Amino acid sequence: MAVRTPVRRPARAGTATVLTCALSAVLVLAGCSPAPSPAAAPAKAPAKTPAAPATQPREARDGANRAPSRIPGVGPRTQARIPDGTTQALVVSGDGVDGNMVSAVLYERDTAGRWHRTAGPWAGHNALRGWTENHVAGDLRSPTGVFRLGDAGGRLPDPGARLPYDQDEEFAVSGTGFLGEPLEGSFDYVVAIDYNRVPGTTPLNKERPLGPEKGGGVWIHVDHGGPTQACVSLPREDMTELLRALDPVREPVVVMGPAEVLAG
Repeated sequence: MAVRTPVRRPARAGTATVLTCALSAVLVLAGCSPAPSPAAAPAKAPAKTPAAPATQPREARDGANRAPSRIPGVGPRTQARIPDGTTQALVVSGDGVDGNMVSAVLYERDTAGRWHRTAGPWAGHNALRGWTENHVAGDLRSPTGVFRLGDAGGRLPDPGARLPYDQDEEFAVSGTGFLGEPLEGSFDYVVAIDYNRVPGTTPLNKERPLGPEKGGGVWIHVDHGGPTQACVSLPREDMTELLRALDPVREPVVVMGPAEVLAG
């Protein structure tokens, strides 16, 4: 099959949510002066020194300002793999190393470094046999890790995606899944996961930089009601919501794997 490189349209910039925090210092003035004696001239009360504002140690303040908060369910080792420029992350948590059910939540990071849920949770599937950190072709496991999301496409017209979108009839699929469910319509909408692929090309591109033995064609696509071969699948309405939300300006990634691994 010939590789198609669709005409790319400019990405539309999203709108970042900006939350601004301010600290207010409260000055507390306390004390009183004795009443003056009737025989004596009133004495002036001594000048009072305003109390210093209550503050945290400088080290604590600076550390809080520099360190971004952690994405819920994502541990320090996993979060360290998220690129510094990324402010949008789809977290896909599996129900065990050998499980094939997932929950997906979209998070965005604000200018203060805090992550906020913006969509989900959505229920879906991963590969039949679960997850692996060393994916190979045909193992029926989804790759665990942090991968960029930069290209989309599908059999149906663009539903309003911000990512470059390739509409093509080659996304048509037929047959049945592992549970006997029909696969038709599974690739009506897809987002390519940058695992063993060339970024910036259509999801249909079959070039495999790590070699064909490492698998490829790992997508987020429409759920067909059963486990996949290596992809992540989400319900149709959730796929359209995801496509409209993913913003290339935010350098989106997917953080995917069994929940206990992601928490590490």
